[in-house]
Amino acid sequence: MSIITDVIDSTRAIIKGMSVTLSYIPKTKQTVQYPEEPVTVQPRYRGQHLLHVDENGKEKCVACFLCAAACPSECIYIVAKDDPRVPAERIGVDERYAEVYNIDYGRCIFCGYCVEACPKDAITHGYNFELSVYNRADLLKKKDDLLITKQVQSKNYRVASSHEDVDSEYKEV
Repeated sequence: MSIITDVIDSTRAIIKGMSVTLSYIPKTKQTVQYPEEPVTVQPRYRGQHLLHVDENGKEKCVACFLCAAACPSECIYIVAKDDPRVPAERIGVDERYAEVYNIDYGRCIFCGYCVEACPKDAITHGYNFELSVYNRADLLKKKDDLLITKQVQSKNYRVASSHEDVDSEYKEV
């Protein structure tokens, strides 16, 4: 008698699950034909990091290590260097700058803690989402890869406007 009850309960569960699955078949789906059509990302999307420069082209990062300390996955590596030259000839805005600034995207979880911890707004998240590589070593992005003046951004995206309702499951273009 208990075997028959188990079979009936299992059959009901399968029918219930299949009814949910089959209910999605008649609904219209919207597929973005990437890369022919641009992908819509939210304004607060966290893509590849950007290291910013000021209006004079000097690096904003003063190598304070706050971003590396805030990072829970410990993927940021910084080497600081003092620049004793006069302010007009310096690389950065202060007499200390990041000689080495690396982010290991194999470990990064894109949490944004580094962005919030930076007192100089030197690091932010960009919209670049094309980070796939064939070699794991290529996931280590160096300072030249992250500087906003040298980074190549993807052209296959657009940022949704603030009044636009874009669901994360079905992106509308």
